[in-house]
Amino acid sequence: MPNHDIIVMGASAGGLSVFNRIIKELPEHLNAAVFIVWHVSPFSTSILPEILNRAAKLKAKHPVDGESIEKGKIYVAPPDHHLLLELGRIRLTKGPKENRFRPAIDPLFRSAAYAYGSRVVGVVLSGALDDGTAGLWAIKDRGGIAVVQDPAEAEQRSMPASALANVQVDHCLAVSDIAPLLIALTQRAVEERRIPVSKDLEIETKIALGGDAADLDVQQLGEISEFTCPDCHGTLVKLTNDKLLRFRCHTGHSFGGASLVAELTDSIEETVWTAIRVVEERIRLLKHLAQHASDLEQTEAIRTLERELQENERRADLLRQAAMLDGAKNLS
Repeated sequence: MPNHDIIVMGASAGGLSVFNRIIKELPEHLNAAVFIVWHVSPFSTSILPEILNRAAKLKAKHPVDGESIEKGKIYVAPPDHHLLLELGRIRLTKGPKENRFRPAIDPLFRSAAYAYGSRVVGVVLSGALDDGTAGLWAIKDRGGIAVVQDPAEAEQRSMPASALANVQVDHCLAVSDIAPLLIALTQRAVEERRIPVSKDLEIETKIALGGDAADLDVQQLGEISEFTCPDCHGTLVKLTNDKLLRFRCHTGHSFGGASLVAELTDSIEETVWTAIRVVEERIRLLKHLAQHASDLEQTEAIRTLERELQENERRADLLRQAAMLDGAKNLS
């Protein structure tokens, strides 16, 4: 019988030290492969494998697309690529962002659940918002093991707290207890239960692998919502699994509730600053026109332009106050 030989882990803010603490405790001949997603900028060079290799007994690396999976190895998602699993091999894609990120945790977890079912152990660690929750739900739904860092000790508690609130988690542990659990699970035989793959899981995994969301008929995943995608402005479909509420658009972008609120907040701020720029450009143009009218001694035109100038300066002040107020709320 197989063991729990597929370990998938995800973190965002506060994840680096947590990964280090867990990975350095895993033995050299771990009877499993480990896959890691850590939210990184698409424009950065990820040095996570290098950092892990300083202390880990296992070899950490960025894989290449199509690479065979080997036990006793750590595979880290490279910047701007989703890390996905198929039977026996690794896939790297530039599929749609999920929860505002690529790489994202949910696609890795979901693809692992799709390919390996009950052999998977999913681990959600420190991070903001809710990436990892839907993927951990899929792992649990397919008979795998769900593990969450205790939010009370996480640098950023939102991700583990979201997973706890929406998934029937098997283990909620301090970081110091996670590696011993993983070692024990890799030594435990797993009965591969014939749990049917849901249509939702199949479609969403294929989207992450590069499938066309429209051709895959993403609308059958749920009901059309009243919201639009902040990334592409397409209609969002509302997906519900038990208590979990999510959204996905026809091009494939996916959001948990908290991630969608955060993305919309960013869109509002961008819109406000764009409006400020446009109004300030209009103010500068009105000043040029007023000066030109003054040079020509066009009294009526000057009065009209000055009224418009005052109105636009008032608008600019209101918009700037709104932007600053929103920024202050984000800091509080």
